[in-house]
Amino acid sequence: MTRIPLTRLEQGTPFEKRHIGPDSEACAKMLAQVGYGSLDELTAAAVPDVIKSAEALALPGARTEPEVIAELRTLADRNQVLGSMIGLGYYGTFTPPVVLRNVMENPAWYTAYTPYQPEISQGRLEALLNFQTMVADLTGLPTSGASLLDEGTAAAEAMALARRVGKVKNGLFLVDAEVLPQTIAVLETRAEPTGVEVLVADLSEGLPAEAVERGISGVLLQYPGASGVVRDIKPLIEQAQEAGAVVTVCADLLALTLLKSPGELGADIAVGTTQRFGVPMGFGGPHAGYMAVREKFARSLPGRLVGVSVDADGNRAYRLALQTREQHIRREKATSNICTAQVLLAVMAGMYAVYHGPEGLKAIAGRTHRYATILAAGLREGGVELVHTAYFDTLTARVPGRAEAVVAAAREGGVNLRQVDADHVSMACDETTNRAQLAAVWQAFGVPADLERIEALDAEAADTLPEALLRTDEYLTHPVFHEHRSETAMLRYLRRLADRDYALDRGMIPLGSCTMKLNATTEMEPVTWPEFGALHPFAPAEQAEGYLTLIRELEERLAEVTGYDKVSLQPNAGSQGELAGLLAVRAYHRANGDTRRTVCLIPSSAHGTNAASAVMAGMKVVVVKTAEDGEIDVEDLRAKIEQYRDELSVLMITYPSTHGVFEEHVADICAAVHDAGGQVYVDGANLNALVGLAKPGHFGGDVSHLNLHKTFCIPHGGGGPGVGPVGVRAHLAPYLPNHPLQPAAGPQTGVGPISAAPWGSAGILPISWSYVRLMGGEGLKRATQVAVLSANYIAKRLEPHFPVLYTGPGGLVAHECIIDLRPLTQATGVSVDDVAKRLIDYGFHAPTMSFPVAGTLMIEPTESEDLAELDRFCETMIAIRAEIEKVGTGAWPAEDNPLRNAPHTAGTLAGDWDHAYSREEAVFPSGVSAADKYWPPVRRIDQAFGDRNLVCSCPPLDAYED
Repeated sequence: MTRIPLTRLEQGTPFEKRHIGPDSEACAKMLAQVGYGSLDELTAAAVPDVIKSAEALALPGARTEPEVIAELRTLADRNQVLGSMIGLGYYGTFTPPVVLRNVMENPAWYTAYTPYQPEISQGRLEALLNFQTMVADLTGLPTSGASLLDEGTAAAEAMALARRVGKVKNGLFLVDAEVLPQTIAVLETRAEPTGVEVLVADLSEGLPAEAVERGISGVLLQYPGASGVVRDIKPLIEQAQEAGAVVTVCADLLALTLLKSPGELGADIAVGTTQRFGVPMGFGGPHAGYMAVREKFARSLPGRLVGVSVDADGNRAYRLALQTREQHIRREKATSNICTAQVLLAVMAGMYAVYHGPEGLKAIAGRTHRYATILAAGLREGGVELVHTAYFDTLTARVPGRAEAVVAAAREGGVNLRQVDADHVSMACDETTNRAQLAAVWQAFGVPADLERIEALDAEAADTLPEALLRTDEYLTHPVFHEHRSETAMLRYLRRLADRDYALDRGMIPLGSCTMKLNATTEMEPVTWPEFGALHPFAPAEQAEGYLTLIRELEERLAEVTGYDKVSLQPNAGSQGELAGLLAVRAYHRANGDTRRTVCLIPSSAHGTNAASAVMAGMKVVVVKTAEDGEIDVEDLRAKIEQYRDELSVLMITYPSTHGVFEEHVADICAAVHDAGGQVYVDGANLNALVGLAKPGHFGGDVSHLNLHKTFCIPHGGGGPGVGPVGVRAHLAPYLPNHPLQPAAGPQTGVGPISAAPWGSAGILPISWSYVRLMGGEGLKRATQVAVLSANYIAKRLEPHFPVLYTGPGGLVAHECIIDLRPLTQATGVSVDDVAKRLIDYGFHAPTMSFPVAGTLMIEPTESEDLAELDRFCETMIAIRAEIEKVGTGAWPAEDNPLRNAPHTAGTLAGDWDHAYSREEAVFPSGVSAADKYWPPVRRIDQAFGDRNLVCSCPPLDAYED
């Protein structure tokens, strides 16, 4: 046996070898196919010299997986998790272990992509339909979306919706003073650039007369209020609607199990968060926001909506309704830039309701309210004045001049309360509140902390919810909320849904622009640790030292990777990062007195959110042409720069381009914009082609958003969570997002909060921190190089069979390639949809369809897929090309062939078979093993039927009987 030194044995296998699929031997084969001798030689040819980084990334060296887990344990130990009674929309909750293990920690759920291929997404679509049904039932409004980013941004979306659909187009947006303070701050951030005037007022006595005279487009109420008050808001809703306003209610779903719903009270829109339905606080996120609306507003709902349709056999099937996102249809006319959701968290919240059912939820709410009632009784008995007599879970006490001392004393007793001001303290109960916490709070107020007194107080104190506001209607009546009480039943239900889906745990998801790469288990593990998961976002900073260190280190390392000077992690989606970056540009120009600089130049090939974000940032969008080779039309760009020289605010480009090409002119383009006084926004969607090779902040970018759910390994989760940090050069740093409740979250001169929580979805930042720590600078560079190699390998293998639409220097692509199906469609009638659905029969998720060019497939293999999987994909595409040829030659009829009828379910084999091809050709095409076959649960879904018949909650029992 060869002796190996102990130091080498202790080092273990570098994580880089776990993360990157092709080993050195596979890379050599792939390089030979592409025509290069090494990775360095390939990327030297592919990446233009003008953007290349001369120096290696200055990052700490790579660590092993055990070492990184140990580091994270040290950081976690520096967080203090006290009993949280801060409230303000964030509450302690118990995640049912069966949901924790089988959803949150299960790669079958967290590695799935957005369900744009509904035939292989039926499991998560059903789970989202449960979520929508839960929200619709509890809010009393018929149409709910498949989740939004958080409560604050959901309220901002409601503000925009009210302006779009309401009668009063340019009126005030009136906000009750009882709305959560972080929500008000997000509203103000979003309102100012678009010219919406937000007026915050005490509406307890009705609408201010002067506001009614000026005109009100929308009204926002909180139910229960931030102070805890429960009051009848129906008269206020009626008064506002008589004035022509659209009324939105921010509602606590747990409270709605006991209280009349916003719909019953007359509201037009309800928004809020589902965090307390089994989703850890996570220092602020991620959590699934929600929005529900009256039926007449259903087709104006921002974000995603899951609906019910039928498949080719007439069987019920789920799909994304109105699937083409608003941003791609309306672009600069869009009123929302939301292109994502919080699917994984929405699934968890929906499953919390499935697990507990209406009786269980009502019992949790009753226990929560009971604890608040007992706490209030003890405080009053001890002489403490409470501001309100009607409340659900939150109390506000008046303690003149003593608030700071009371909060400090409670902290000493292990409980965090909220200091409202010098004279008031607020405290919230939740499903985790216990008797010892009540005693600690009483003691902090100077009231005898007698645990034995709790039983007596429970017997003496009456519930305080107003009788007239108690809920009397039934909710969550669908069988799904009644059939899974035992853990066995719940476990099998979750497994059944997961089996209907296709995720990365099954095989490659080669989506261009979406970077579906490995989400390593080591990276995921810390997310569920209570030291990270159970921390309230507004806990005192000294209790979050571990978190704040991790956040600072990740910001610094992302700045090093991108070449920017400062990074903010607050934006909780790529679209929010876009908005934050553009608001920083806007604020910079205004600070310089350049208020005329409002023009945003955007290439016609850009992602639709770019234009929507620009309009939301108060800018005028001017489209720049795309040349035939897929690059920006430089002549048109220069003409537009000259035309708008005095008004130019920013150019938004994606680099490498949306077409998957390294544009050689990028430095010249940036220089021309700067020469005209503008800024350059480099969309970071394709950063997976740049890390370790080039830095946007060094080749001309002033600002970029990054997608941590792409390049930095946060999983897509079926369409969310995501994190979209924004990086800026020093001159834009004063205008990054900040937060009114956490001064450390951003500069005082910042543009305000983009997300409800100070550091956005902080709970999943350990994933990206771990990835960077595990890989080190050299590992990150190699990952990029292999991603570029894999894309070029696929392009070279497929080029003889399908045209590769765009290439750069030397015929190379970046980290993705586009193959053109349009000539084949014209010759044979086989469409891009046919190819996408046929890929399912072969056991693959389709690449990105018809973006950025209609009739094409954009393929991004990432660095994580090994050579065997890359070859399996290439051989599948080549086999499909042969099938298309059989259609073209007439061997298979144009209307009856495996492509047109794909995908084929197991059920299709059971009946009579009268097709022009065999059963074997249908379900076991070339290379597909019968033993490992993935069977789609439904056949091709009728999208048009679903759009005409918008059903977006669980169908009633009679529908199943039919």
